[in-house]
Amino acid sequence: MSEAPGSATENARGLIKGPQDFYGGLALVAIALFALWASSDLAGTRGFSFGPGTAPRMFAVLLLGLGAAVALSGFLQDGPPLQRFGIRGPFFVTLAILAFSVAIRPLGLIITSFVCFLIAAAGSDETKWKETVIVGICLTVGCALLFPYALGLPLDLFPRILR
Repeated sequence: MSEAPGSATENARGLIKGPQDFYGGLALVAIALFALWASSDLAGTRGFSFGPGTAPRMFAVLLLGLGAAVALSGFLQDGPPLQRFGIRGPFFVTLAILAFSVAIRPLGLIITSFVCFLIAAAGSDETKWKETVIVGICLTVGCALLFPYALGLPLDLFPRILR
């Protein structure tokens, strides 16, 4: 049975035609408002000189406008419905960051960066472990050359036990 245009079935979705755009735009607006609040005690522009709060406020206002535009498009244009939120990716990336912060001093840069890369890779069900180990080794070598040598940061490369 087909329904006529303007019937109850067509209006069942409500005012929000694109829920994913609408709620994504609201999230961007919320982040922008938080950034404006967090940068409110920083000095702003005085005359022609920029203060430390100028760039954060400019970017927050830009994000606020873009977020509002995305949310408005959720009212005006049909879009995809909300999708189920997967917790696996954010969980393993957060776990990798926390593991890095705990392990960098006692284990050194080489072991910590490789292990944390593997932890973060576990966040996807599409991970191919052979390729992940190869990329992890390449990134670890890159980090070992970049941070202590190219940038001159005082990071231990190896665990304290080996020194």
